[in-house]
Formats: sequence, structure tokens, C-alpha cells
Amino acid sequence: MIIYNAEIHTMDSAGVIRNGWAEISEGKIKDIGSGERSVSEEDINAGGGILLPGFIDAHTHLGIIEDSLGFEGDDCNESSDPFTPQMRAIDGINPFDRCFEEARARGITAAASCPGSANACGGEICVIKTNGRRIDDMLVRSCGIKFALGENPKNVYNEKGEAPVTRMAVAAIIREGLYKAKRYSEDMESFRSDSDNCDPPEYDIKCEALIPLIEHKQKAFFHCHRADDICTAMRLSKEFSLEPVIIHGTEGRKIADIIAAENVPVICGPLICDRCKPEMSGLELKNAAVLRQNGVKISICTDHTVIPIQYLPLSAQAAVKGGLSHDEALRALTADPAEILGVSDRIGSIAPGKDADLQLYPAGCDPLDLMSSPQLVMISGDICHKEF
Repeated sequence: MIIYNAEIHTMDSAGVIRNGWAEISEGKIKDIGSGERSVSEEDINAGGGILLPGFIDAHTHLGIIEDSLGFEGDDCNESSDPFTPQMRAIDGINPFDRCFEEARARGITAAASCPGSANACGGEICVIKTNGRRIDDMLVRSCGIKFALGENPKNVYNEKGEAPVTRMAVAAIIREGLYKAKRYSEDMESFRSDSDNCDPPEYDIKCEALIPLIEHKQKAFFHCHRADDICTAMRLSKEFSLEPVIIHGTEGRKIADIIAAENVPVICGPLICDRCKPEMSGLELKNAAVLRQNGVKISICTDHTVIPIQYLPLSAQAAVKGGLSHDEALRALTADPAEILGVSDRIGSIAPGKDADLQLYPAGCDPLDLMSSPQLVMISGDICHKEF
């Protein structure tokens, strides 16, 4: 299939291609170019419209907190234990939740679905496509482990009368778990290199879950709102040589230069909600802009179900109102979240070899505008939404 006569915003070094075409084959982008191209009746004339990569929501609870349901549809927090790295979001996601369809209709073709923030460590995050019936087939990659600092774990376990009830205890629990995993990994390596003289460590599912993190195959995602919690996340990451990502970063603007110096990305959001708890008292629309102006790589998220996922573009537009440039806002929904999540080899830009996750808007349309919607959405080469 060829999509032609399009203004292609590649979101990579190729920039914007006028009168462009994209050839799709076997779910991948085979080639892109500009100018005339022989086409068939099955190919799609974009009519001068805007062709973009599918949007990516870098932090959600999509499918793991289901729409319109209470406890029965909430599989986000295993709050029976404050440290649960062995929990995997993929095991709690229902791909038949109707919010997947709402995401697709607004051009959101992939999302990071995460365990919640009740625990000091909540579990493994997965990046999934928003189209499919079996979550295994929708998986792009498991990308990291979710940690949480501050108010959320404090509140949850204070109500239980258990640790952690202070920020000190939250950090200590994380530190203990990471140290055990590091030692477990070292013991396992000793066994592999000298099985005659070394025994393997006793199986520990928590340590096993953290090995990809310790071996730098996954990133550490820290739920943080306050500036001091962001600094704690960076401190813990340095102690264990982790690659951190800050989720929310509500007060990030207060230490934007420090975050930039540490080269730590921030997933900003939710942006169009109320200041629903003390940690979010500093919520301002300018946060993303200030972070970006200081050189911090950012993405925009909805934290679905906090903000329904279909309002991801509106959230980016809110960041524009706060001072983020329109181009940076588009990057914060495409190439930058792909890089932050470690999936830029597959999604986030339009280039040969990438997954054919595409969306098409009418000429002159602003993809971030509330009244906009894509005429065409394609995920892995399959057309899953079409309005013409």
C-alpha cells in the first residue's frame, strides 16, 4: 500500500516531506519519498493532508484500570506488599476495554501501561499497541520497572499501619530491594562462571524481576511529583547505576537545570486535571516548557484513567499554552516518548523499517486541536480507523 500526496512529518532527521509518499508492506514502512509515484486504486490519496506517526502516551493505566468498573476492573496496584517488582502489567490488561478504541480514534497507536503508585515498587511496565485482541500480540516491549516516591505509598501503608509511612522508609525499601537484586545477580553470575565451586542462589522472583534493571536492559521509572522526591529518585539511581525516568515531575521546573545536568527525561502529566492532592499543589502548565527550555527531554502523558487517553493531544496543546513550542509538543507525543520508553527502533517516527503506525489529518488541520481527529489511523500496517 502507498499513501501519497501527503505532507509527511517524519519526526526524525528527514524533517517534513512535501508532496510525500510512504510505502507500507507487511506491517512496516518500506520506503518514503517525495514527488510523483505510480499508484493503484488500492493506494490512498492523502489529498495534501498531514501524515504523522501515531501518538504515544508514555504513562497510562490503559486496560489495567478498566472503564466504568470499580474493584472488579482495577488490577493496577497489588497493595498487599510495598515492594512488588515481580508484578507485570501485561498480566492485568484487558485489551477489550473500550478505551483502546477511543485511543485509536484519536490517533494514539501505542501506550505504556503501568502498574500503579501505591507501592514503593509496583512492577514491570509494558509498551503496547492500542489495536488487538490478545495482549501478547499487542506488546512492543517491556520497558522498565515502576517505582513510586512520596505521598502515594505513604498514604496507602499508613492506612494499613505498616511500613512505609515516611519518605525515608519508601527509599529504604527500594534500596533494600535493589541491593538484594544486585547481590542475587552477582551470585548467579558466579554460579554461571564457576558452577563446580559455586551454588546458584535460592530462587527469588523479586530479584529475578529486577535483573534486567540491574543489567541496564530496562529503565527505572520513578513516580515523583515534588522536587525533593525527584532528587531522591536520582540519588537512588546513582547508587545502583540505574537509568532513571521521572514520571509526572510536577515540580520539575524548580530544579530543571539539575535534572538537565543529570540527563534524566521527564514524562509530564497529567496537565488538565485539578490539584487533587498536596503533592500536586505546584501543578502549572508551564512545567513542560521550562523543563524543555533547560534541555530536559520530555513527553506528555494523560495518566489514563486520570485523564481519558483520547485527550492526550489536548494535554499537549495545554503544554503549548504554557509555553512549549508546537513542534516540541508534537515531538512530545511521538519521537521523544519512543526514545524515553526505549522503543524508538520500532515506533515514534516515519522511516523505512519502522512499524507502520500512522495517522492522517486533513490539510491545514492542527493535530493537537480539540476539534481535530484523524481521517485515517493505521497500526502495524492495519487500518483500524477510517473516516473517508
